[in-house]
Amino acid sequence: MKMKSFISMVMVFATLTAIAQNKDDKRIMADSEKAKAKIQKMNVGLDQFFDNASGYAIFPNVGEGGFILGAASGNGVLYEGGQVAGMADLKKLDVGFQVGGQAVIEIIFFETEDALNEFKQGEFEFTAEVSATALEKGKSINANYEDGVVVFVKPKKGLMADASVGGQKFNYTALEDLEE
Repeated sequence: MKMKSFISMVMVFATLTAIAQNKDDKRIMADSEKAKAKIQKMNVGLDQFFDNASGYAIFPNVGEGGFILGAASGNGVLYEGGQVAGMADLKKLDVGFQVGGQAVIEIIFFETEDALNEFKQGEFEFTAEVSATALEKGKSINANYEDGVVVFVKPKKGLMADASVGGQKFNYTALEDLEE
């Protein structure tokens, strides 16, 4: 079974490498696959989302920091039907009590085609009311979609105290529109 998983990962990586348009995209795609594998290995109950969502975006390296005013940014990959559909980036600006910095993996699952298309059309943003579920090893996920979207984060490094208000804005570029 392990050999089968290894061969699958090699095939996915080879496919991603072949379709990526530049070095940065290749790195982001590889990081996204590693982040997905790491989270699936944690066995936190996300398989149902990966298997049933209309699409999902993985942001493997979101950096966030602040002192009163805060900001975050990251690049990621949008998947449809388990296949790379394009590249995405996120920007976040917020204000309130916050101090520190951290790096996280962020995964956004889209329950419906409408929610996925809204993301792809660049009309997608989170307001302060949207909350992410933190992934912790050994705990099952009982999160539900809200307005066709559910968000999960996995802290990687750093420490940040945050009680701020802000939002995230996303941009998307389809794979066929990426320039070499």
